[in-house]
Amino acid sequence: MQINHLRAVLQALLVTFLWSTSFILIKWGLVDIPPLTFAGLRYGLAFLCFLPFVLRGESLRSLQALSGRQWRKLILLGVVFYFFTQGTQFLGLSLLPAVTVSLMLNFTPIIVAVLGIFMLNEHPSRRQWAGTFLFLLGIFTYFFPITFKGDLALGLLVMSVGVLANSGAGILGRDINRSREISPLVITAVSMGVGAVLLLGTGLTLNGIPRISHQNWLSLIWLASINTAFAFTLWNHTLRSISAMESSIINGTMLIQIAVLAWLFLGEPITLQEGIGMSFAGLGAVLVQLRKRGIKT
Repeated sequence: MQINHLRAVLQALLVTFLWSTSFILIKWGLVDIPPLTFAGLRYGLAFLCFLPFVLRGESLRSLQALSGRQWRKLILLGVVFYFFTQGTQFLGLSLLPAVTVSLMLNFTPIIVAVLGIFMLNEHPSRRQWAGTFLFLLGIFTYFFPITFKGDLALGLLVMSVGVLANSGAGILGRDINRSREISPLVITAVSMGVGAVLLLGTGLTLNGIPRISHQNWLSLIWLASINTAFAFTLWNHTLRSISAMESSIINGTMLIQIAVLAWLFLGEPITLQEGIGMSFAGLGAVLVQLRKRGIKT
């Protein structure tokens, strides 16, 4: 039993590492591929990876049984989570350092916790409020003195939209999943397919057809098959064996992983002040995600 638990923890760490490397691969690919087109290609290819598994067995029956109301919810999830959230993340990475984008994304559990009060009747615990304060202190420390200019200001504005969209998607996704009426695979595939079409269509309309090198095609295939399809499946598998607290802490290590990878491969240094701010923010984000009695956020 302990060996199985250790294996699950190591698998979860592998998933967070794969997700962290995505930031590096995206930064490299954005040199040649426009952000929205890049995002559309990534999730379009990932959708194709999921498709064979959706069109058979229980997943196919779940897909065929979807009501009009459920279709509307899944389409809305695709618009909010993929088109807005992932689209702004790729745009943000074209304007900001990878670590700054990662830090901004950690705002999501804070906003979800607040929105959950009004939309899901889920009231944060004292520990979560303490985590929110610690996170905001970390953000202030990271950016102090606050001087938003040029690409930084635009990038933070874009990421602010992305964080709000990601938070809304978190609420919507929880609403869809907690009813347990739809297969998780169907939820992912349908919403991802909708978002990919919108991203790719918008990207091609605005920027035309890009010339993609063999290296970038390899990156796209890796991002779609390994960092998206495989990593998503493995993460859900690990959640059967590790607690909500463990998954939150493991997921929180991404901020540090991305900082190290960005320093090694992108030449993005982290000052002592930024490191302290990141530490406070990361710990605060983890605390916010820890709900009473081990219930997952």
